[in-house]
Amino acid sequence: MAETDSKWKKTALLVIDMQNDFILPGGPMLVKGGQAIVPNVIKAVEVARGRGIPIIWVVREHDPLGRDVELFRRHLYSPGKPKPTSKGSFGAELVDGLEIKGDDYKLVKTRFSAFFNTHLHSYLQGAGISNLVITGVQTPNCIRQTVFDAVALDYQSVTVIIDATAAATPEIHVANILDMNNIGVTAPTLAEWAESNT
Repeated sequence: MAETDSKWKKTALLVIDMQNDFILPGGPMLVKGGQAIVPNVIKAVEVARGRGIPIIWVVREHDPLGRDVELFRRHLYSPGKPKPTSKGSFGAELVDGLEIKGDDYKLVKTRFSAFFNTHLHSYLQGAGISNLVITGVQTPNCIRQTVFDAVALDYQSVTVIIDATAAATPEIHVANILDMNNIGVTAPTLAEWAESNT
């Protein structure tokens, strides 16, 4: 990881659910807008690495029998079903072009929010992080829940990169971005964030 520029020392990048089962065509949990944002998520990671910003890879990984899955999804883990993002499966792997490196941190979650029933908040506090930048899928579920929890936990700044996050449709994406704007979340484009100094 590059030496952290002082203006970014309290910032972390979260990359949420950029896994094969959510992104690749035919995936059992396909987010239709997901594949289109892969290049921008790759670029956001590159910018973060260049700034010395820690990268947190937030992924879903489930027990192959579905014992840790939400009740409404358990039917997907019965015999003969796809068992999305099961531990060790191809579907749980990051999409091509995204890779956990060196000092990056991998956080496994089993619910929408990256904060729910995980140690993300204590990890961020221990690292002195008060500003979050969010990328990944999908806007109305895991992005939104994580963002609302971050705001509730009083993170000083929460940024969602509008063209490095996605939903099933552009309309759903924009509606959720507007909701997040209404609680103080900023939503720059990748280019705007990459060029910013704060």
